[in-house]
Amino acid sequence: MPIRHATLADLSPLSELLDDYRRFYRQEPDLEGARRFLQARLEGGDSHILVHEGSEGELQGFVQLYPLLSTVRLAPLWLLNDLFVATQARRKGVGRELMLAARDLAASHGVRHLKLTTQIENYAAQALYESLGWQRDTTFYHYGLLFDTTTDQG
Repeated sequence: MPIRHATLADLSPLSELLDDYRRFYRQEPDLEGARRFLQARLEGGDSHILVHEGSEGELQGFVQLYPLLSTVRLAPLWLLNDLFVATQARRKGVGRELMLAARDLAASHGVRHLKLTTQIENYAAQALYESLGWQRDTTFYHYGLLFDTTTDQG
């Protein structure tokens, strides 16, 4: 399956995939916001985005990874932050191939640790991850904090 790095030439179809991905996670549609976000990633080089092309050149899915560092491991790690396959391309191995390509890309950069999170109810994704050897974290709880930076804190 043809998997390659995304380029600025992919911006329009990739933005549509990202907007669909966000809607999967119950976010309001924002195609222009998705385009701006991806353009910043592609121009800034602060993430790795791999895309899967169908037989007619259409983008069928993507995976996005963000480089991080692990103080405990004293080594780099990458956050596999996004994996999405278009509805019409599901159950054809596209997600599996993107996951394998992400692992290979990380390994080629000397990264030996990938991490990800997924919704508790996303059983299809969990089955894919576990079939590829990913292990559910049973040692740590993961927390998040959302806050408004525009309000006066003082």
